[in-house]
Amino acid sequence: MSSTVAVLAVLAACLCGVPLPVESSHLNYRPIIGVLAQENIVGDIHAQGSSYIAASYVKYLESAGARVAPIRTNRTDEEYEKIFNSINGLLLPGGDVDLQTSQYSRLSKIFYDLAIKANDAFDYFPIWGTCQGLQQMTVLTSSRNLLTLTDTRAVALPLIFTPASQNSRLFKAFPKDLLQSLSEENITANFHSWSLSLQNYSRNAKLKRFYKVLTTNTDGKREFISTMEANRYPFYAVQWHPEKSPFEWVDKSGMVHSAASVRASFYTAHFFVSEAMKNHHKFSSAHEEEKALIYNYSPVFRGLNGIFMQNYYFD
Repeated sequence: MSSTVAVLAVLAACLCGVPLPVESSHLNYRPIIGVLAQENIVGDIHAQGSSYIAASYVKYLESAGARVAPIRTNRTDEEYEKIFNSINGLLLPGGDVDLQTSQYSRLSKIFYDLAIKANDAFDYFPIWGTCQGLQQMTVLTSSRNLLTLTDTRAVALPLIFTPASQNSRLFKAFPKDLLQSLSEENITANFHSWSLSLQNYSRNAKLKRFYKVLTTNTDGKREFISTMEANRYPFYAVQWHPEKSPFEWVDKSGMVHSAASVRASFYTAHFFVSEAMKNHHKFSSAHEEEKALIYNYSPVFRGLNGIFMQNYYFD
């Protein structure tokens, strides 16, 4: 590609509001993805320290070829900026904290703002939100909590694909038979009481301008957003839990372990890790990288009846 054509391609991508492609020869095949910790669950008898990360999110990313750096609470803004410039992507996990006053929400905003700034400067930095992560992203984008109660606490559902999903980045490489399974079978695990209704999304100009809705679901009364991606940024979010099918084993309604659900988990993880490979942030030294990785911590088994099989806990 000539330099003139390359420049025109960059300008076209910017004008169309899409993330710029990265040539495969320039990919980072040693990605490290940050996962946010959050305040411990009230009543967790296994809790140690003040915050946790469910191990299933770590395994989810590792299964697709990434390493994980836990992002702990109660650090300074300067420390978080240093971490941001060392990792290649960010995952906002599910949980149950306040989306406007918690440490999780504070960290999310710091990294969200840094990611916006980086991407605007052509520093490709992806974010993935799962369940609470999707909800937090909508709060950050709209500066409002527009969530509404839905009857989706423990239920597996098929996805309702929108026309926009056909040209989405997220689902582009999914096999046709897997997309069919996702649309016809009850294989997406939902464990949430709050959702962003399609109505509230449609009424908010900031959300409509920022995100493209790829799938929706309904609890029989309200249609809500279950998968979305940003138009201009490599930001992606699901209200369902792809990490649960292969890595969580509590025996309760809404949990699915079918072959199709496990494949869906892998394809979502593979997609996001592939996005992280387009980023070239790195730690200042091998020693700093080694100190930052999740391998320095040991997960705690919480029992077969726990909502999470294993948690990492942090001071």
